[in-house]
Amino acid sequence: MTSPSDEDMSGLLGVEILLADDDPGHATLIQNNLRDVGLINKIRHFEDGQAVLDFLFKDSNGDEKAKKSAAYVLLLDIRMPKQSGVEVLRRVKEDPQLRLIPVIMLTTTDDPREIRTCHELGCNEYITKPVEYDRFVEVIRRLGMFMQIVRVSKLEA
Repeated sequence: MTSPSDEDMSGLLGVEILLADDDPGHATLIQNNLRDVGLINKIRHFEDGQAVLDFLFKDSNGDEKAKKSAAYVLLLDIRMPKQSGVEVLRRVKEDPQLRLIPVIMLTTTDDPREIRTCHELGCNEYITKPVEYDRFVEVIRRLGMFMQIVRVSKLEA
C-alpha cells in the first residue's frame, strides 16, 4: 500500500502566500500571527496593488514572477495605492489560469456594498480586520488555522 505524498497530507504545503497590504504594521502582524499558529509557508508581501499585478502578470527585468506550476493564496486588502484590491481581484478572477488562486479579502472595510462587489467578482472569503489589537490578532490566528486545512490547486495541472 502506498502512502499519500506530503502534498496530499497538508493542503498548504508548498503553497506561497501572497500578502497585499500597504500598512507595514498590519503586514507584520499578519505574518507573525500566521507563523504563531504554525504556518511555515513562504509569505511574499506587496505594498500596493500594482506590485501584485506585476508579479502575477508581467515578466519584468528578471524579477521573480509567479510560476504557473506553483500554488498561491492571495490575502488582499481593498484600500491600496496604485491599484485597489478590488481591481486586483477583478483582474485575477478574469484570467483563465489565475482565477484558480483563492483570494481572501482581508481589510478594514466593512461596507456591505464592497463586500457584495468582492463576492460578485469571485473572492473566496471576506474578512474584516478589527481595529482593536487583541481582536485583530485573534482574527488572524483563526485565519491561519483555517488556512492549514485549505486545499489549493496549482495554476497548471
